[in-house]
Amino acid sequence: MDLIAEYKKWAERLLRYNQQHLLAFWDELNDQDRTTLIQQLEDIDFELLHSLHDLIGKKCSVNTDHAAITPADVHRLPQTKDEFDLQREACLAGEKALRAGTVGVILVAGGQSSRLKYESPKGTFPVGPVTRRSLFQYHTEKIVALEKKYGVEIPWYIMTNMFSIKETEAFFRQNNYFGKNPASIRFFAQRMLPSVDAEGKALMETQFAPALAPDGHGGLLNALRENKLIEDMVHRGLEQLYYFQVDNPLAQICDPVFIGRHILARADISAKTVKKSHPDEKLGNIVRTGNGYLVIEYTELSSEEKNRKKENGDLYFDQGSIGIHVFERGFLEKIVEQADKMPFHVSHKRVKCIDAEGNLCDPKTPNAYKFEQFIFDVFTQTKNICVIEAERSREFSPIKNKEGDDSPDTARRDLCNYFGAMLQQAGYDVPKDKNGTVMWKLEISPLFAMDTDQLRKKLPNDFTPSDGLVLET
Repeated sequence: MDLIAEYKKWAERLLRYNQQHLLAFWDELNDQDRTTLIQQLEDIDFELLHSLHDLIGKKCSVNTDHAAITPADVHRLPQTKDEFDLQREACLAGEKALRAGTVGVILVAGGQSSRLKYESPKGTFPVGPVTRRSLFQYHTEKIVALEKKYGVEIPWYIMTNMFSIKETEAFFRQNNYFGKNPASIRFFAQRMLPSVDAEGKALMETQFAPALAPDGHGGLLNALRENKLIEDMVHRGLEQLYYFQVDNPLAQICDPVFIGRHILARADISAKTVKKSHPDEKLGNIVRTGNGYLVIEYTELSSEEKNRKKENGDLYFDQGSIGIHVFERGFLEKIVEQADKMPFHVSHKRVKCIDAEGNLCDPKTPNAYKFEQFIFDVFTQTKNICVIEAERSREFSPIKNKEGDDSPDTARRDLCNYFGAMLQQAGYDVPKDKNGTVMWKLEISPLFAMDTDQLRKKLPNDFTPSDGLVLET
């Protein structure tokens, strides 16, 4: 690389976007660090970054009349005979699609784990209550168990970010892909954008690296297009793509009932929700508007709207989206072609950076603006969606924070409750405290049993569960 020529080229280019400060430490860098800086600049879309500056200061990027929105129609948890009959019909339709090999899986795993304060890719986080199995291992074992059950290979598309993709691939290699055929996995990285100050100037993480952040889970669309993965899906004969996020160890991957409901409804996109635990729970709300559907983030509802009640006393907006979807491949193909038209959202965050003298700053208050796209903005592109209520205790326990709600402790607690429920339904006693929380640490690999029926068949007649139980192949 001709570093002198590169410097001149980038000095001129950055001046056009008022980002020339990114070369401020050039004379202090060695050639290796100069090369690293140039390579990172090459990956930044400065034209896009410049166009996003106007978002700074806006509370909400969604323009809608909140008085005109109503909660989306939701297929609630079944209660009646007819509802259970429909669930069985949907299960058969979903299993048929799985056996036919038309279902693929998309995992978004590109977040930076800033609230969790975990430095490695979040999918490597050790969440197993006993063995400290990683999130990646839990998810992979679920897919491998499905492959064995339905006699088919399930293609898996894993989106990371540019900083974590090599470590993620190495983690899978070192663990022999947890039993999954590596040829059926596609790793790809999403776009990164600089965090900026109030004037739109990119912050520097070091003297030779801008402070970059992933462009959100909605960046999936651009990443699919740039990596030509829709073509790969077509080549593999996929029709339904099951989407979920890496931080939820309870995600029921390729749930046949959910897939079947999506197919029977002939939906473009389907979504799972859970009943919100309280008005301020940090979950988006799927709503109807005059033009179709929309997801309004929890930050975009007023306190009055969050606390509004129905006649029966339930919250008016009582269902929160949990980031589990099924996309029809044809619809996904259409919106991927329109990825450039997807809106961006801006958030005000704390970001470590260096100042003009090169000193590291660790701010106590938000100092930076990040730009992200949200996958649920695709809801505006169709009137044909299907929303299904999920049972929180079986399907949703995200790891977002280092402690408190939505933390590793709550996820491990919920995993133990889930495994304890499987054992109880199989006829075994599992002790609980006064709050109904399982008191033992338990772990059941999906490869040992995916449900209670499989568990009953696997366990010997004289089996007795105990604290620290691990059931695996």
